[in-house]
Amino acid sequence: MARYTGPRVRISRRFGLPIYGSSKYLERRNYPPGVHGPKSRRKTSEYGLGLMEKQKLRYYYGVLERQFRNIYENAVRRRGVTGERMLQMLELRLDSVVYHLGFANTRPAARQMVNHGHIRVNGRRVSIPSYTLKVNDVVEVRDHKVSRQLAARNLEASTNRTVPDWLALDKEALRGTVKRVPSRDEIQPVANEQAVVEFYSR
Repeated sequence: MARYTGPRVRISRRFGLPIYGSSKYLERRNYPPGVHGPKSRRKTSEYGLGLMEKQKLRYYYGVLERQFRNIYENAVRRRGVTGERMLQMLELRLDSVVYHLGFANTRPAARQMVNHGHIRVNGRRVSIPSYTLKVNDVVEVRDHKVSRQLAARNLEASTNRTVPDWLALDKEALRGTVKRVPSRDEIQPVANEQAVVEFYSR
């Protein structure tokens, strides 16, 4: 499955945010990449701002353009606020839930865990990171020595991250449950989702 394989610190520097997690290099050079990065004064247009917000979300969740566009169009067809629905769909992706549960330390690592077949949903092996979970779905680590060692090691390393209230985690069984759909306040996105909606609705 296609995924972004380019430079990650460069992307984080472009947006001034740790899109792919904290980095010492990002802390040392907290300005945009390129020869004019430290002293660039160019104004960004309204279109450019919308594009930037969209790209932030795309890179943060590891979604390609066509996938992201499909998520937006699905959100438009659903009842409710389009931006909030879009964020909820992104958060309910299987790789995102695996990351929130602490089975992986980063979103790309969570995507890889799913791709390699380490995760089961409702007792069935699922290897599609974009699989959309529903309320009461059970996500668990496959009953295999390598899978469980990997998840247990990541859980120990992710003690500084708290599991969101809309998820329930059983650390001993390496199992999590989707209790409900997350609210807008619980998601805390890295970008302004309303600007993304306006960008696509032009």
